[in-house]
Amino acid sequence: MTRTLQRGFSLLEVLVAFVILALVGTMLSGLYSGSLRNASAAEEWSKATLLAQGQLAAAAATVPLVAASNSGTSEDGRYSWATKVEPYTPPGTADPLTTATQNTAMQLMRVTVDVKFPGPTGAERSISLATVKLVRRALLQ
Repeated sequence: MTRTLQRGFSLLEVLVAFVILALVGTMLSGLYSGSLRNASAAEEWSKATLLAQGQLAAAAATVPLVAASNSGTSEDGRYSWATKVEPYTPPGTADPLTTATQNTAMQLMRVTVDVKFPGPTGAERSISLATVKLVRRALLQ
């Protein structure tokens, strides 16, 4: 009596293979959904940054550049922005130097833009950009 070898998979081996396949599929779907969330968040931050850069460039290009503030919202209403232009004194500047520079023809002005937008959980997110411009004092008055 000779025994023939059976070729193929047993039911247990097939079930184990399906369980492994299901676990891998579950992990891959979790990675995929996480990637979509990250891509969406990156798009939101990119839009906010572009809006802030545009508002900063517009405010800094104003002639004459005077102390002022302005605010508004994007066309879709998701992003709100506020600009502020104010005289700027570098941190750590001694009082005598600050007093001396008040008599010069030039002045530093700081332009700041804050953009706020809702996050996925409803919590408010924000981004701030700022620049400093040197302007003629005669243009300030």
